[in-house]
Amino acid sequence: MKIETIYRRAVAAGIANDPRGPEAVGKLLEEEKAKAEKMTADEKDAWEADRLFNPYADTRILAGDPAAEARKAIVGIDMDASEVLLAHTLNRDRAAGIDLVIAHHPQGTALARLAEVMRVQADMLALMGVGISVAEQLLEKRMGEVERRLLPGNHGRSVDAARLLGLPLMCLHTPADNCVNTFLDRLFTRDKPARLKDLIELLRKIPEYRAAAGRNAGPRIVSGAESARCGRISVEMTGGTEGARTIYDSYAAAGVSTIVSMHISEEALENAKKANLNIVLAGHLSSDTLGLNLLFDEIEREERLEFVGVSGFVRTRAAERRP
Repeated sequence: MKIETIYRRAVAAGIANDPRGPEAVGKLLEEEKAKAEKMTADEKDAWEADRLFNPYADTRILAGDPAAEARKAIVGIDMDASEVLLAHTLNRDRAAGIDLVIAHHPQGTALARLAEVMRVQADMLALMGVGISVAEQLLEKRMGEVERRLLPGNHGRSVDAARLLGLPLMCLHTPADNCVNTFLDRLFTRDKPARLKDLIELLRKIPEYRAAAGRNAGPRIVSGAESARCGRISVEMTGGTEGARTIYDSYAAAGVSTIVSMHISEEALENAKKANLNIVLAGHLSSDTLGLNLLFDEIEREERLEFVGVSGFVRTRAAERRP
């Protein structure tokens, strides 16, 4: 499979599972096209043609020829220079045949622009009944914090390593997160867990979460009791990184009782507790792994790839994931 085919199929799956809906994402792409047509030559120096079909700034081919064929990919949640060197060593010493490195968390330019993908969170909050003006204003502040935190970072270390070692590198972030967000939202809508203990039991039937529980990193309740009723559930699995830490009163006012997410900061958790919300952490690496597996299920619909799992990733296919 060509590397560009993997990339474009991942983007298409991300759009199909976007909480905003494909039509809304299509409008964003049309706006980007109109904006590009008015750009000066200088402005286009910092612009990428990928933006015309890929609305996710944190998902890119970072090194290598997009037209090259890939048969075996080494995949991990975090793929730094050490994992790139591992792939090179496996090829050199064991003839592993790895011809593509796939990271979940963004690197290079995709990491530098991570804050841009956070805008989806305002739409997700609006869908749960939070006023869009409240959501957008709180989110803008948080996006600024994330952008400033990332600004001085050395984003290109793994990209440089991959380029020098001749290994293609891509990162697939928001498309995978969109997939797990949709999967869990549909699961909870279908099975309607009554209490938090039922929600945890439902998660543990999924192979990725069951495996994490065996490593003492499984789903857990961090606010609320096992016997607490779930009420209205909000799934927070996409949007780049943690959103506004002061949004929880607005969640409660909108009628949300339980939030299911990958992780939560201490400040945000304290605010959620003050708002009397139930918080369930499904798990970070396990949720990222589930998202990647769902994404690869879509990519592999016509032809299969071989996978070498590292850095927290284990390939599980759709047939093994039927809770």
